Amino acid sequence: MPAQNDEDEQKSTSVTTVPLLEPRDGVPKVVTTARGVADAAAMLAQGHGPLAVDAERASGYRYSGRAYLVQLRRDGAGTVLLDPIPTRDDLAPLTEVINDLEWVLHSADQDLPGLAELGLRPAKLYDTELAGRLAGFPRVGLAAIVAETLGLELRKGHGAADWSTRPLPDSWLNYAALDVEPLVELRDAMASELERQNKTDWAAQEFEHIRLAGPPAPKPDRWRRTSKIHAIKDRRRLAIVRELWTTRDEIAARRDIAPGRILPDSAIIAAAEANPTSVEQLQELPVFGGPRQRRSSRAWFNAIERARALPEDRLPPLTPPLTGPPPAGRWSRHHPEEAARLALARGELTALSEEVAVPVENLISPELVRRLCWDWDVSDGADVEEYIDGRFAEGGARPWQRALTVPRLAKALTAEN
Repeated sequence: MPAQNDEDEQKSTSVTTVPLLEPRDGVPKVVTTARGVADAAAMLAQGHGPLAVDAERASGYRYSGRAYLVQLRRDGAGTVLLDPIPTRDDLAPLTEVINDLEWVLHSADQDLPGLAELGLRPAKLYDTELAGRLAGFPRVGLAAIVAETLGLELRKGHGAADWSTRPLPDSWLNYAALDVEPLVELRDAMASELERQNKTDWAAQEFEHIRLAGPPAPKPDRWRRTSKIHAIKDRRRLAIVRELWTTRDEIAARRDIAPGRILPDSAIIAAAEANPTSVEQLQELPVFGGPRQRRSSRAWFNAIERARALPEDRLPPLTPPLTGPPPAGRWSRHHPEEAARLALARGELTALSEEVAVPVENLISPELVRRLCWDWDVSDGADVEEYIDGRFAEGGARPWQRALTVPRLAKALTAEN
């Protein structure tokens, strides 16, 4: 379950809740063998209804996004805790049973890629976190929404743990089992609420979009996300950042360790600013002089040397080349027409968001709106609604989103002209 919800979930709620301290059937033994997988599959096959699913990763500790524990629960069958590391090649009996079922997850887009790596893919999906957003819940972390709808208190605390740890502590397993305990009941409660608000079809379109989306495409120039890179004002030193970042990333991928645990961003920036000309000078810098980094000094210094040897025409630009519109905050000064158009669009979407109790970012992708307003090219007499609808459809907007937003934006932007 995603760790970023923990803080939200710890906040107090006005709803009277009953603490959910341990699974009703107890904490099951973790499945670690092929025989165990077969037995678990047979057990789940005897259950009924949708399948509650969760996965625990080791974000912040490991480079990969793989699942280190998979939790499954189905009414009439009980809960399965699966260790996918030793059983990765033995999951065929499980996939035959569960891949044809409806899965219930909370924040499904975070767990589906890692599950897909194991061959686990749902035939149908229900995302209780997204359902909460569409239903207008102000807080949609699992603990918060379970408290609000079911009156149960889920106590968090291990979401940010290193789930690659073996053996997993009993308290962690208790936490993991509880995360799938209320999911199917929560799904039913959210389905009733969405039906009451006439949003069932909206949710179905969103769930299917997530189910089929696949993992996000890698962002270009990821090295530019190095913390405090804005302090580097020289292209040669920027090349040092890039080379150190790339070297760190290669080591992290090979060893499956989170990059920040190989070398912190602060050390990369310090080395780029100092631009040391010898291994000894590098080792005088903070972090690089420590016993662990001293063993890797030659690899880090070689990266710096590669950056120093680059010809001028291969140095990275100080600012990344634009692949789309510039940041909207810069529009008002140099592109007033586009800025005015975007302000009108945002105002209209904010009003619509309040009317239908759906966050603006769920109504339509803010990036699609930004590009629409920047690229606006509607000739006299053209059908504005058709133009906007076509742009949104090309960008992957779902039919329910277009049905809501296109007429409102067409009216607002036509009035602007």
